[in-house]
Amino acid sequence: MSVRNAAAGLPGPGRDEDTTLLFERAHYRHDPCWLLPVPPRVCLACMVELLPEPCVSLVRKKHVLSCFLDALLRHASLVMQLVAQDQRICIHFIRMLFGLLCNVEDGSVIDLCIEVLIQLTTQLTLEQIIHCLLDECHKELCNMPSMRGSLATLTLLGKLVDAIPPLADKLVMEHSDLMEHLLRGLVYPNEEVQASVCYLYGKLYSSPVAAEILSGHFREKLCPLFLSTLDGAQTKELQINCLGLLRQLLKYDLFVSVIMNKSVLADSTEGVEGPLGETSLPLVLKKLLLSRDETLQVASAHCMTAVLVHSPLKHAPAFIHADIPEFLFEHLSSSSEVLVWSSYNCLILLAEEPLFFSKCHTVYGIESVVRSLQGSLRMNNTELHKQGLLLFAEILTRQPEEIKLFTSSAMCRDAGRALQEAVSSPVLEVAAEAVKAISAFLRKDHQSVPPVQYRELRALLEAMLSRCADFSQTPLNRRPLGHASSRDSEKSILRRGKFLLSTLEGFRNACRHSEQATHPNLMEVFLSILHSLFVIAPHMKEKFSKKLASSSFIRLTLELKARFRNSLSHSALNQVCSNFLYCMSLNLLSAPEKTGPPSQEELSAASAFLQQGLPQISSRSPESLAFLSDGQYVEGTARQRQYSTLLLFYLAYIHEDRFVSEAELFVAVQSFLLSLQDQGEHPPLVVFRASIYLLAICQDKDRALDESVVSAIKKFLEDIPDLHLVYTHHPLLLRFFLSYPELMSRFGHRILELWFSWEESSYEELDDVPSAGQSPLPASLTALFCMLRSSPSILLILLDLIYSSPVDTARKVVIVLRTFLRNNEDVEVSGLIRGHFLLILQQLLMEHGASPSGASGNLPLLLSLLSLVQLKNTSEQELDSMAMKLLHQVSKLCGKCSPADVDILQPAFNFLYWSLHQTTSSSQKRAAAVLLSSTALIELLEKTLVLTWTEGASPSTTLLCSAWLLAASFSAQQHDSGLQVHQKLSVELDQVLKVLSFPKKKAALLSAAILCFLRTALQQNFSSALVALVPSGAQPPPASENTVLAPLRISQVLSLVIGLQNLLVQKDPLLSYACVGCLEALLDYLHARSPDIAFHVVSQPWNRFLLFTLLDAGESSFLRPEILRFMTLLVRFQSSSVLSHEEVGHVLQAAALADLSTLSNNTRQALRDFLLQVQSMGLLADHTMAQTLQASLEGLPLSSSSTQPPLDMLCLGGVAVSLSHIRD
Repeated sequence: MSVRNAAAGLPGPGRDEDTTLLFERAHYRHDPCWLLPVPPRVCLACMVELLPEPCVSLVRKKHVLSCFLDALLRHASLVMQLVAQDQRICIHFIRMLFGLLCNVEDGSVIDLCIEVLIQLTTQLTLEQIIHCLLDECHKELCNMPSMRGSLATLTLLGKLVDAIPPLADKLVMEHSDLMEHLLRGLVYPNEEVQASVCYLYGKLYSSPVAAEILSGHFREKLCPLFLSTLDGAQTKELQINCLGLLRQLLKYDLFVSVIMNKSVLADSTEGVEGPLGETSLPLVLKKLLLSRDETLQVASAHCMTAVLVHSPLKHAPAFIHADIPEFLFEHLSSSSEVLVWSSYNCLILLAEEPLFFSKCHTVYGIESVVRSLQGSLRMNNTELHKQGLLLFAEILTRQPEEIKLFTSSAMCRDAGRALQEAVSSPVLEVAAEAVKAISAFLRKDHQSVPPVQYRELRALLEAMLSRCADFSQTPLNRRPLGHASSRDSEKSILRRGKFLLSTLEGFRNACRHSEQATHPNLMEVFLSILHSLFVIAPHMKEKFSKKLASSSFIRLTLELKARFRNSLSHSALNQVCSNFLYCMSLNLLSAPEKTGPPSQEELSAASAFLQQGLPQISSRSPESLAFLSDGQYVEGTARQRQYSTLLLFYLAYIHEDRFVSEAELFVAVQSFLLSLQDQGEHPPLVVFRASIYLLAICQDKDRALDESVVSAIKKFLEDIPDLHLVYTHHPLLLRFFLSYPELMSRFGHRILELWFSWEESSYEELDDVPSAGQSPLPASLTALFCMLRSSPSILLILLDLIYSSPVDTARKVVIVLRTFLRNNEDVEVSGLIRGHFLLILQQLLMEHGASPSGASGNLPLLLSLLSLVQLKNTSEQELDSMAMKLLHQVSKLCGKCSPADVDILQPAFNFLYWSLHQTTSSSQKRAAAVLLSSTALIELLEKTLVLTWTEGASPSTTLLCSAWLLAASFSAQQHDSGLQVHQKLSVELDQVLKVLSFPKKKAALLSAAILCFLRTALQQNFSSALVALVPSGAQPPPASENTVLAPLRISQVLSLVIGLQNLLVQKDPLLSYACVGCLEALLDYLHARSPDIAFHVVSQPWNRFLLFTLLDAGESSFLRPEILRFMTLLVRFQSSSVLSHEEVGHVLQAAALADLSTLSNNTRQALRDFLLQVQSMGLLADHTMAQTLQASLEGLPLSSSSTQPPLDMLCLGGVAVSLSHIRD
């Protein structure tokens, strides 16, 4: 025995303990490599044999497992080396442990098995081990007749997914049928099993991927079972696990919607028994909220918050109708900081729903909030302070005026004292929330008793002012030590600035309570602090000043000066008011709204007259207006006062504080300007800018300036170097300048240029909105459009702007003009625009004849606008002399460009194409003659077409489309009218066919354009005087059949047919039209030379497959015009193998049953042609049906299909297209 022990490496001490870990009757056979070299001396081989042995006591097995787990935790790497020696042994060990787990009932042994399996799996991280364990769990659950024995397996799975989160995705994807077993477990009457199921579900739904996969499972099966389980849970374990699963589900908007929809259904069927009844989540959470368990109460509040964050307005009503707010208010008195904080969060979200207030929950709970604030401020929990104050501020801000919050002065006093304590907090974030709450608290409509006593009000204000004064003790002008320090300093400045802005709001509300609130001494302190803040927080002074101005502080300060002007004891207040207005005015001028920044010279001038004038202002607004209107001679000091008064009115107006009558101010400013002119004075720029702005804003439609005032303004403006010095961006200012001819003729161009340069929107979205049913226009554009309608001559200024302004500004102008032309069909401006454009174009060609592309980057914008004007012209309209001149000039412009000048050529080609197709036949002939006379244009077209197949070239697809369409149009017009050719257009035919056989991706329109060109060539039998189809490179000697088809070869014909078939399969409507049209022309060409070849082409089996592919688009797909034309071709060339006689009959029968009145004109015409072709070929046995169909078609004139004629001229992807050109 001693020899065996030595061989096993057993030490002397602790031998008895080690012996219990070994399976003595088998250990002597085991290799020492399976023995752990450190205590506890566990032999893995012994464990494999001992644990499944039925003769070994459960106590000993438990001891062995416990020691092995201890070794795993203390010597993980050594144990892993031991286990990982042989993967087969390892997997066998895992299965043995899992078998023990499933076959014992002792809870402590089960827990040990689970822990060992978890540790082994997580530390081994072998795929085979994980697969093995998941498969064992799967088999165990599937083979289990009852869920009674599933607890251990479910618990293991839950903890396994918790330890290895990626297993959630694997489990739902590879073992999806396990979900049905989990549903069985959820309804099994054992809360331990239910708890383990909920725990596992919670871990699965914590993975976004698994949650998405299981979304249908939850919606269709799990949701009602889960809510019922949560509602009926009795044990703490099940309640906690249910809430854990719920928290995971509530992370996803989809699951929240499903759960809350079930809850709404439950509310509507409340009291219904049986399967119709549903479980309402708000009621379940309310029950948990009313429990005496703090953990459940906190979890319930967290779940409510998790629902509400998705959409408070959508989900809050369900919780409010369940009376949950009142219980949350009750919990605010809890001594648990976590529960109070959770209740705060939930109530803040509920307060976003108006129902929260209309149900008077705030009246019920306001005392609880105040008491809670008082208690929480004694705790050292900053987050709790902030949330409580945030809730108080939300309630105070949103509370309807008609429902008073405070019914007693004592409650008001308690609330004020709590806020006073909060604003004095050393933590700035807490004080900032307190100031926001104070601002809302000081609203006059919260008290049903008389307003807050002056002493309490003053105490609140003094607390705020004292907190503001503290800022001066900790200035922020220290040099930062690094980037982090700099960021912290900026954040601190921002926090202080926000605090100050909230203080302003509170002070303004306080001033509304009574005149006593504006106690001069208090106001003096307050304004002094405000003035000092401009120095203390220089980074915030502009923003701070804007907030002051928009909060009516200019008005307030002027009223203070006027109220206490007669008392010598208040001279200090007057000086403080003047200093405050001086700093605020200069800050506002330094960071102006809607105008350019002033120069240092302007600021110095403003500073000088403000320092002189502000102390002299001590009158109320009517008196100030009368002083401004004084027509007598005004001396220097009085003039400074006028300047200061006018500037203050301007700054107040520009920040929407219009405390002076517009009509009276309009008259006063006019008198002021005339006074300046009479005395030969020129106002400072800031004062003149203010005068112009106030006149523009105050001018009503019925009021107009006197001619003398307009003349004075014009003279003042002429003495200014540039209008931007006095420009303020506002629609009414634009209207002001464009309403008076004297001002518009002299300054209209510059004013419009400034207007568009200041417009923040690029208006790109307007180009995407169709004219019909468009969204409302911006107010600024509506105003401009009204001016354009009343004075179309403004359009000429806009055209000049497009040509001469920076590209960004010019693009805005073009978009605006496009929108105007689309939305104002009744305004006839095309003649005006075309005439002015002709002058611009002539001047450009004269100055930049050699290289027009370098003349102006805005030329493409002008051309695109010209194209739109041309598109707006009605069809069948004769081209007048202006149009012919434009054609000539645009063609000259194109001839001087190269194919690389895409920006110019694209809109120019569009204009030429539309001019050719959107007119009468006689005008088409004249237009074509003009264009064909330009040899440079034809040469440019030839160079552009070559780029279609040139290797290495990267031409614009849209330009190529336009070039091919133009070439086809030129060829057709020249051939039909016999026009003189000045320059041949050479095109390589085999390259054209090659491009069609191997078309570019996403280039359907290009293929359609090339097909249009080829169809024209086929219709002309390749005999055009304009187009020369030349071979490219060496050609093989023609075969006998090729000479018949020349210049085509039979191989090219077959390749072209295959290409056409492939293009038709794309089912692009425009491309299909072009394909069928080209196929018609090709078959006509072939039939005239070799009917056998034509019949061979039509009878190809692929055509039958093509036809059925096209018909597969729907029940009435055969009524598409391109398909009808294709079938007409098949009938015409007697291709019964592709379209049999019976199938023709079926088509006609279906057509007879269709509602023909809904068909388009093109479809009706195609159906007529098909019917006539069928009748002429004698394919119908039943002539009655054909006659009935023909009568129906003839009874519907082509023009009756719609009240509006169909659009023919379109712009597709920037390319001008005539549908009839491509289709016919």
